[in-house]
Amino acid sequence: TINGLGERAGNCSLEEVVMAIKTRPQIFNVDTGINTKRLYSTSRIVSDVTGMHVARNKAIVGNNAFAHEAGIHQHGMIKHASTYEIMRPQDVGISDTNLVLGKHSGRHALRQRVGEMGFELGDEEFEQVFADFKDLADRKKDIVDADLEAMILHTQIADEQTWELQELQVTSSTNRRSTAAVQLISAQHGSKEEAAVANGPIEAVFAAIEKAADIALNLVSFDVRNISNGEDSQGEVTVIVNANGKIYRGRGVSPDIIEAGARALLQSINRIENENLSRTKESQEPLVVSTP
Repeated sequence: TINGLGERAGNCSLEEVVMAIKTRPQIFNVDTGINTKRLYSTSRIVSDVTGMHVARNKAIVGNNAFAHEAGIHQHGMIKHASTYEIMRPQDVGISDTNLVLGKHSGRHALRQRVGEMGFELGDEEFEQVFADFKDLADRKKDIVDADLEAMILHTQIADEQTWELQELQVTSSTNRRSTAAVQLISAQHGSKEEAAVANGPIEAVFAAIEKAADIALNLVSFDVRNISNGEDSQGEVTVIVNANGKIYRGRGVSPDIIEAGARALLQSINRIENENLSRTKESQEPLVVSTP
């Protein structure tokens, strides 16, 4: 399986087996027919959908797989790449360059970079990614591949929007309880504003969102990780919630961790709402009886 996902300790990693066969054809004498240049992007999509992060030291698709920090390693790589790499990063869909984009970068540069990263976007998907890119460029000076990857994955697996975050205000202090006020908007429910007070900012934001969306959830897991390096790095929050005994996942990305958490919770709520809407539509469909 991709990323070795499976019950208990997981399964054998597809990407490792495929690249072992491709790297040593004289030993195995077989061909899988798999387009290996899609391994990295597929790995990231699977990670995003499941909420199971890829370890940095994971073979083939981990962030450290083609990283070289030690001086002797770097010298060997400059002299001859095969000294420390029996395969090229391009073979698995990882570009050998990390082009930095900024607020003045245009559509052409972005589309070219997206293609080099192994992603294929339709016109509508690309325009959404471009809009998110421009919005992020106003908040973050340099945008690297990891930032683009997060935006692309968010666009590709985004559910039909039910609730959208319009406004978020949070107050936090070491000596006082935190407060949060949110404004949500929905085509079905209109605009809702709610506030909440709690022991911490995340708890307050989640309480306010649940009140505005009129839903009660149990938070099972709240996971935070940085996407890129630096103080202005985007934060990725993955939440797992329990609603009526069923598990739902949500993911949010933002330079603001609290905002990322709010967006992750909203994605979970949207998945619940969309599932309920689908059930309602199915129950309203007329029963068709065929006559002999």
